[in-house]
Amino acid sequence: MRLLIGIDDTDVLGAPIGTGRLARMFEKKLPAGVRLWGVLRHQLLVDARIPYTSHNSPACVAVDLDNEAQIPDVTQRAREHIKLLASPGSDPGLCVTVPDHCTPAVIAFGLACTQDIVTQQQARTTAAEAGIHLEGLGGTEDGVIGALAAVALTAYGWSGRFLEFNGLRRLPDPVSVEALIAHGLLPVALDQDASVPPARAMITTNGWLSPRLWGGRPIVPVSLENGSWTAPGKKPRDADIAE
Repeated sequence: MRLLIGIDDTDVLGAPIGTGRLARMFEKKLPAGVRLWGVLRHQLLVDARIPYTSHNSPACVAVDLDNEAQIPDVTQRAREHIKLLASPGSDPGLCVTVPDHCTPAVIAFGLACTQDIVTQQQARTTAAEAGIHLEGLGGTEDGVIGALAAVALTAYGWSGRFLEFNGLRRLPDPVSVEALIAHGLLPVALDQDASVPPARAMITTNGWLSPRLWGGRPIVPVSLENGSWTAPGKKPRDADIAE
């Protein structure tokens, strides 16, 4: 059984721990019998009318459970984790649900958050009607908007990039196609011919492997340029504070 844990608005400008990093750190708080599947960052609308910290990007922690009786414990641990590490002055929100509760209305809410301004009341109403646990944990509690959106977009399966998946940050650079596949990551070529990267081909990641969530699974988009395979990078690892 998979459980989705949405987290948003846990930091302020200059905070040592951003929402993405806070989400990744939750793996160490998981109880026995609960395993991390992945941590995803989602991009919501960037608009001056929205009070986001830097990028308006909530996170979703996806875990696998042995049974649903573990959900209350995981929820409480997530609540305590956020309260412990959220920055003073932040407006954190927490959302916990199983994918089956992410109805078309919930998915539509998440997609709307990527394009339009939505309200806290819309988030709370949508969650309540779907039977989804959603709560604010401080400040204005505006984080409930992004927390629900993160869960919805993860359930949608075609949004976001992985901040963590099976220890992906420990993979070497460059990394072979066969090593990625063995790690549960599928390289997909973005060239005109939709070619298949050879198993022994080496892919340059520039130290920042950033799989996408496509079709509900982690995909590594790659491009062949001047005879060399590369994965889209992002920025140097020293920008890791937020993620």
